Parts: sequence; C-alpha cells; structure tokens
Amino acid sequence: MKNTFVYQTEKSIIKLLQITDPHLFKEKETALLGVNTQASFTQVLKEIQQENNTFDIILATGDLVQDGSDEGYHRFVEMVTPLNKPIFWIPGNHDFQPKMVEHLNKTPIESAKHLLLGKYWQALLLDSQVYGVPHGQLSQHQLNLLEEKLAQHPNRYTLVVLHHHLLPTNSAWLDQHNLRNSHELAEVLGKFSNVKGILYGHIHQEVNALWNGYQVMATPATSIQFKPDSHHFTLDNLQPGWREIELHENGSIYTQVKRIQEAQFLPNMQEEGY
Repeated sequence: MKNTFVYQTEKSIIKLLQITDPHLFKEKETALLGVNTQASFTQVLKEIQQENNTFDIILATGDLVQDGSDEGYHRFVEMVTPLNKPIFWIPGNHDFQPKMVEHLNKTPIESAKHLLLGKYWQALLLDSQVYGVPHGQLSQHQLNLLEEKLAQHPNRYTLVVLHHHLLPTNSAWLDQHNLRNSHELAEVLGKFSNVKGILYGHIHQEVNALWNGYQVMATPATSIQFKPDSHHFTLDNLQPGWREIELHENGSIYTQVKRIQEAQFLPNMQEEGY
C-alpha cells in the first residue's frame, strides 16, 4: 500500500468496474463444477465492452486463478488488457501471490493498493488472504496501513476493498470462510468518519446491505454462483456478472450489479462442494 496510484481528473463522479472470482485454470477447457470459467469470463468481458466504456478504474477482487498456474494468470492479463483501463488486483484464497506479483505487473495491470481517485475519493485495497485456507484475516500490518492512509487523507471519502466477506450469507458452509477478524477491521474504521463503503467478492453472490453503518457490496462471480440461505453447499443458476460503481463528490455511492444476457452457463447442480 506504500505504492500510491494517483488518478487525476476533474470529474465529479468516479466510475469503477468490479470483476471478481474468475477462477481460471491452466487449461482453457477446464470446467469448475460444470462451468467453463474461461468461457464465462470471456462472455462477461464481451458484454462489459459492448455496454459500457465510460468507467475509469477496474478492480479485480481475487480468486483470479483457481490452480495457481502461470498460464491462468497470463491469460487473465491477455483477457482484460483490451478493456484499456487501469486494473488493480487483490488476492483471493485460491490465488498464489508469487505468481500474481510475477505476472500482474505490466500496463494496464497496476500493483498499487492505495488509489487517490480524483479530488474527493480514495480506495484502499486490502490483502485478506491466509495462504492455504479458505477463510480470511487482515494481518496487523494490513490494519496498520489502513489506519495510516485513513489518517493521512481525512478529507477524502474512502472505499475499502478486500476479498473475504463481512456479512453472513446465512449459509453455514460458506460463512465459516468469512473474514475472521472483522471486529478488528471495525475497530480501525470506527476511528474515522470518512469511510463510506466496503466492497468484496468471495461469496459468488450479490449483496447490497449495511455493516456497522457502512454501505457493503458483494458481487457475483464471473464464473459459478453460490445460492444464499443454504445450510449445505448449493450452487445457483443465476448467471455470471459484474458490478458498476459511481463515487460521487458528496460521498454517496451509486452501484448496480449486471449479469450476462447473451449466453447461459449452468453448473452441475449435483455437485456437493469444491
């Protein structure tokens, strides 16, 4: 987070695009629970380009590759480059960070985790990965960096971005993989008045809610979808999607989830886990 990206613009509204959980593989043909993740991600990117080219920044919020392969990360770069916008990433629980650092380091991919967005906003991208396990935790180092940047820019509205979820999905199998120290995150955020929103992926479903008074947003995966309110592992037949976010000069956040319309990806509903 010491590396700060400055997005200079006179715009009063900053437009972000979030893509999350592509779960790409070494081989293009590999399916995840019945869905070819290469094909679904391709379709998401195609429809984004057809519909919207006015966004300023892209956030890729983890689980970019399922198997930690060089080929998967290389293909991710190839696939998102035509969007022609700065792209910032954080790791998910399935990602292998040494490969991310190796491959996600050339334009338009950016390594910065602190973004100064126009005159009014900043985004802080946090690493919640605990390598080798599905649940998340923010290290003391991450919490310290978060507090440092919030203190340095008290006049900027702030969007906090991470991979793991804060709010329960009412699905026991999935909620055991949440952010384990959300109370420590809340303690840091509570010291400041400039945090307006929290954005994450991981749960492969849409959430628009409040957590401790903060606007919380979770976004469908570009791959498979998990059904909410399911005690046991359950897939959903909703389609892959993405999220569009507007950050306004008065501190308000307007956002919308969109799903693909021109294709259909149906998982194997008999699967019991992955």
